Amino acid sequence: MSEFTVAGLRVVREAARHGSFSVAGERLGYTQSAVSRQIALMEQAAGRPLFERQARGVRLTEAGRVVLRHAEAVLGELDSVRQELEELTVRPPVRLRVGAFSTAMAALVPRAIAALVAARPQVAVSLREGPSGRLLTSVARGRLDLAVVTAPRQAPAGVEIIPVLEDPLFVAMSSRHPLADLPSAAVGMLREQRWIVGSAEPGTTLLGAWSDVSWEPEIAFVAKDWVAKLGFVAAGLGVTVVPGLIVPVLPPDIAVVRIDNPAAVRTTAIARPGDRPQDEPRREFGELLRDMSAELAADLRRRLR
Repeated sequence: MSEFTVAGLRVVREAARHGSFSVAGERLGYTQSAVSRQIALMEQAAGRPLFERQARGVRLTEAGRVVLRHAEAVLGELDSVRQELEELTVRPPVRLRVGAFSTAMAALVPRAIAALVAARPQVAVSLREGPSGRLLTSVARGRLDLAVVTAPRQAPAGVEIIPVLEDPLFVAMSSRHPLADLPSAAVGMLREQRWIVGSAEPGTTLLGAWSDVSWEPEIAFVAKDWVAKLGFVAAGLGVTVVPGLIVPVLPPDIAVVRIDNPAAVRTTAIARPGDRPQDEPRREFGELLRDMSAELAADLRRRLR
């Protein structure tokens, strides 16, 4: 029986991203026959089809979505290994391994890194983007020196959580939306909206802002990528929840309305190993994250005036 291979996982990922075996081959530098062979081996290993063959391209089956989810994790880890090995020879000896969830990457983390490297050009920063749960695990296992996460209810053993920002949640919508000029909106006012979300799984759809309401949001589209999600919003196809961290960098054709609900807030925190001393670059970067969080909060207040 065939086994899953790194090459096969890469082919599955590219074919899923582009909906095409031929494009996957072009992206990876494989011939059409090589792509077909890798897909066949992956489907043999899975014991079922991973793609539906259509007249124009391919689409993942349910089994394909399972394989893709694990492929992303495996390939991400391998990329990290490769990057760290390269850094042994081409990077300076002072390294800082930082993780963050996607919206923290929009402004908070880049500003903090820019300030750090301006003060300490010898520090080499490597980045890993991912969901908070996965980043916390990486900190606990020593794969990250520090991560910007949504504060968990309970941190993994050996991980210290330092809150830096109580981040309000907003509804983002087209600037032409009927609610766009309101300073805030009660949850009941949002009941009839169509939503653009990153995940349709219960409990993750709208970043926890709806824990005390009886209705379920009508999901119009699922788009994991923030650029895509905001593109749907700007086109007037629905609304989405955004954290305050990203509001200062939103394009002008997107308006935001504060959610009038006590649950509509998210605590952003620094996760770091709690069982070993922090060296100077790590301590300084933590301070810069707190400073930049305060700056972003001020930017947010100015935008909402």
